[in-house]
Amino acid sequence: MALKPGDKISPFILPDQHGKDFNIGSLLLKKSMVIYFYPKDETAGCTKQACAFRDSYQDFIDAGAEVIGISSDDKESHNNFAGHHRLPFILLSDKDKSVRKLFGVPADFLGMLPGRVTYIVDKMGVIRHIFNSQLRIEKHISESLRILKEIE
Repeated sequence: MALKPGDKISPFILPDQHGKDFNIGSLLLKKSMVIYFYPKDETAGCTKQACAFRDSYQDFIDAGAEVIGISSDDKESHNNFAGHHRLPFILLSDKDKSVRKLFGVPADFLGMLPGRVTYIVDKMGVIRHIFNSQLRIEKHISESLRILKEIE
């Protein structure tokens, strides 16, 4: 069952791009979060989205939020992707897609590609907004910042 606005996220731990376990609970009560699921490192759309988050990263920090990207790529792929594009935020490896399933992120394009969904989560772990679009990547950034300003 897919999570929706008003739902609280469940705790999870995934390896980050440096191979260290990242516990989402470490941000609760400290920061809002922009958790975005994307299909694959180094693909055109995913690179465009990651670089847009990178270019607006200071705006997210100023809004009191942390950006977290999640895909099924392994930590080495994430590390290369982050280094290649100078990504300052957290990338998590969901190899078995368990967190993708936990959130209920749908597949796109006839179920062949993992979906692209952005969740804006407040400090209490409550989802405040969901943006789901494969094609309007730039909207994930502007929508996220707009919602963060509303909840802060």
